[in-house]
Amino acid sequence: MGRDVETLEALPPMGAAFAKALVPSRAGVARIPAHAVRVDGVVQDLDRLADYARVCGYTLRDTVPATWIHVLTFPLHVALLGDRRSSVRLVGAVHATNTMTLHRPVRATERLSLEVHVENLRPHARGALIDLVGRAEVGGETVWDGASTYLASGMEVPGHPATATDREQWEPAQPIARWRLPAHLGRDYRRVSQDPNLIHTSRIAARAFGFARPIIHGMWTHARALAAVEGRIPATYRAEAAFLKPILLPGTVGLAVSPNDEGLRLAVTTKDGAKPHVLLGVHPAR
Repeated sequence: MGRDVETLEALPPMGAAFAKALVPSRAGVARIPAHAVRVDGVVQDLDRLADYARVCGYTLRDTVPATWIHVLTFPLHVALLGDRRSSVRLVGAVHATNTMTLHRPVRATERLSLEVHVENLRPHARGALIDLVGRAEVGGETVWDGASTYLASGMEVPGHPATATDREQWEPAQPIARWRLPAHLGRDYRRVSQDPNLIHTSRIAARAFGFARPIIHGMWTHARALAAVEGRIPATYRAEAAFLKPILLPGTVGLAVSPNDEGLRLAVTTKDGAKPHVLLGVHPAR
């Protein structure tokens, strides 16, 4: 599908972009922008990358993790959801799934071209689903792509929701590791991701959205799980994550890991392994 591309001079400042994305929409019908936003020549901040690696548990290397490139594209997600042509707003949107593929190792010193668009607006039993689709290029070569699916609760879309598929039944698993997540983890990840959503750092904001305490970002959990097995992940890989249950801060979670025919199956669970918070699959890129 051809689409107009709006090329920006630089990644939009998160404060201003996020403020627009938080303005509640008065529209009841979901509408998404038809254009893409793009920034060329993005220089990776090595100090911020080192801080990101520390907060998420990665080993600092010459090449970067796939989740870091997602973080770099996130300001473009926010800009699109704050665009006047979108009735879907970040406020109230729930990050449901994330898929990303690292097509080749990306060096921390490489300049990136980043592009994001919104597609696949569709009905859901509880609102509308959208996909924010990103791509990173080096010299015209696609080195990373990813899609984040969000649920916009309460919004209407013409049509009927797809029949729900049965999720694989969860069998309690013995965690191979347990992580104690401190109350300040949301602030730490906000610093490295530049995601200023207050539900991750403010008890008042979290309560306003129905959480007893702040919750950690789903993409921190995604990154922390991959960091725990980075020695077992191939140089090019695809990672898929489903975010099932928020993790309150402070708190303790477990990590369960098992191999399957395609690669690795990971689960971030309650500390006893009884229930999953996030389910992940990692396998070589095809």
